[in-house]
Amino acid sequence: MISSAKIKPWIAAFRLRTLPLALASIGMGSFLAASIGKFELPILLLSALTTIFLQILSNLANDYGDSVNGADNVYREGPSRAVQSGNITLVAMKRAITIFILLSLVSGTILLYLAFGWNFKGFLFFFLLGVLSILAAIAYTAGNKPYGYIGLGDLSVLVFFGFVGVLGTFYLQVGYFNWIYILPAMSCGLFSIAVLNVNNIRDIDSDRIAGKLSVPVRIGRENAIRYHWLLLTLGLISAILYTILEFHSMIQWAFLIVVPLLIKNGLAVSSIKDSSKLDPFLKQMAITTLFFVLSFGLGLLFT
Repeated sequence: MISSAKIKPWIAAFRLRTLPLALASIGMGSFLAASIGKFELPILLLSALTTIFLQILSNLANDYGDSVNGADNVYREGPSRAVQSGNITLVAMKRAITIFILLSLVSGTILLYLAFGWNFKGFLFFFLLGVLSILAAIAYTAGNKPYGYIGLGDLSVLVFFGFVGVLGTFYLQVGYFNWIYILPAMSCGLFSIAVLNVNNIRDIDSDRIAGKLSVPVRIGRENAIRYHWLLLTLGLISAILYTILEFHSMIQWAFLIVVPLLIKNGLAVSSIKDSSKLDPFLKQMAITTLFFVLSFGLGLLFT
């Protein structure tokens, strides 16, 4: 029987608090599908399961990559990582990464078969997209040239937490694409980047020492704060534009309830100088993003 002492490091390495943010884009795509009467529960559940596997894979690869490349060091302000702390060996972490690659592939393949059946063209396109998602999850901080170390993490988050997550989930349920849905996808993506930006501002000193050129390291803390406000503002504007263009009822403005939460997050990032105290606002921004998706989606359903 596996002891709790052996399980706890793995639970910590999975970083379960990141899962609601990963599921936000799946929720948004499903709300958009449901708003036009095309909601498919099995597609939602398998999309969510595949996303959970991919997010845990990303977290494990991030733990492994940052430990190997030196970003997890004594100067890091965030919670200690499993490999860095010695709770999980590199060999065990590699094995776990392999397991979650396989789980992602199996879950994703079942999802695509459910969505496309024997439609080989659609199946192949999304299968390749899934493989790309796996590679992106691993290559963020792992490998010889991790793209997270040259400041491309923000772009990756926009693509996968925004466009791929939202529009992909919508397409799998509905079977077609509508350009107008780029706007709510942008909102999810930009708010998700804001979560990453809080993380990177928190770790700016340790990342600089390790040579990890995140956006805050590249542009400096003050500009990173301005960038944070830009992300929050553009994310909100994208949702407002969509609602104006697709307006049917006042209840669609329900998502504006998150505005005070966005302001609270922006003010915290602007005023807190001690990086170690930023960690709660990383979680707060993730929860705010999920709350935004729920309020936006329910506004669509009750229109």
